[in-house]
Amino acid sequence: MIPTNIWFWVGFVAFVLAMLALDLGVFHREAHEVRPKEAAVWTAVWVALALAFAAGLFVLYGHEVGLTFLTGYLIEESLSIDNIFVIVLIFEFFRVPKSCQHRVLFYGILGALVMRGLFIGLGAVLIARFHWILYLFGAMLVITGVRMAVKSDDDFRGDENPIVRLVRRFLPLSREYHGKRFFVVDAGRRVATPLLLVLILVEFTDLVFAIDSIPAIFGVTRDTFLVFTSNIFAVLGLRSLYFLLAAVVDRFYLLKYGLAVILTFVGVKMLGERYFEIDIVVSLAIILGVLGISIAASMIWPKKEETA
Repeated sequence: MIPTNIWFWVGFVAFVLAMLALDLGVFHREAHEVRPKEAAVWTAVWVALALAFAAGLFVLYGHEVGLTFLTGYLIEESLSIDNIFVIVLIFEFFRVPKSCQHRVLFYGILGALVMRGLFIGLGAVLIARFHWILYLFGAMLVITGVRMAVKSDDDFRGDENPIVRLVRRFLPLSREYHGKRFFVVDAGRRVATPLLLVLILVEFTDLVFAIDSIPAIFGVTRDTFLVFTSNIFAVLGLRSLYFLLAAVVDRFYLLKYGLAVILTFVGVKMLGERYFEIDIVVSLAIILGVLGISIAASMIWPKKEETA
C-alpha cells in the first residue's frame, strides 16, 4: 500500500472532472462526427497522461508501484477493446448518428466513473473484512476467461434484449432521433428519444464489463488508490479509443482469446497466491506478450471473409 491521504483522492478526482469539463465544454461543445485523426490525438493525450502518472509514481514510490499501475492500466485498456466491440454493435443496430455518438459515450463514461468508483470501494471493503472474497474473485475470472474463449460472436439483437424491452415497457419513446437531445415534447407529453435508450444500453454494457475487470485489477494489487486510478485512466480513454478502433476492431478477432488467457492467468494467480507469488514484472511481461501475439496473429491470419 502506498501512503496516501484524502488530498491524493481529492486532487485526482478534481483532475478528472477538469479534463471532462475541458473535453465536453471546449473541444466537443458542438455535436460533430469524430474523425480518426481527432480520435488518435485524444487517444495519445490520454495514454500520455496515464504514462506521466505512472512516471510520477515511479519517482515517488519506486519502480514496483509504477509497474503495478501500468499492469492494471494495461488490463483495463485491453478489456475495453472487447467493450468497444459491443458498443459498435449497439450503435449499428440503432443507427445512432455519428454526430451524436460522442455525446452518448461522454455521459456513458460519467456513469461508468461513478459506478466503478462504487464497485472498487465495495470490493476494497469486502476484501479487507473477508479475505476469502479474493478466491471468489479468482474463480469468477477463470470462469469468465473460459466463457470468453468458447462463446460465439453473435450479432446484437436489440428487439430481443431484455434491457430494451424493460425500457420500452416503462418509458415512452419517440420513433426518431432529435439531434443530441435525450428528451423531447411530442403531442403534448414529454418522451425519451432513442438516444436515451442507447445510453442506458451503454451503461449496462459497462456494468457487465466492470464485474469482470475490477476483480482483475484486485488480482494485480490490493492498493485501492492504484486500483481506482488505473481503472479511471482506462475508462477516460475509452471514448477516443472507440472512434479510433470502431471501424477495425472486428479485424482483431483473435484478441478475445488473448483476453481470455489474461483473465484466466490473473484468476489463477489470485487462487494460488497462498502457494506461489508471481513478480509484477513477470505479470506485465506475460500480459504484454499475450496481447501482442493475439493482435499479431489476427493481422497475419485474417478472417476468411476479409480475405475474400
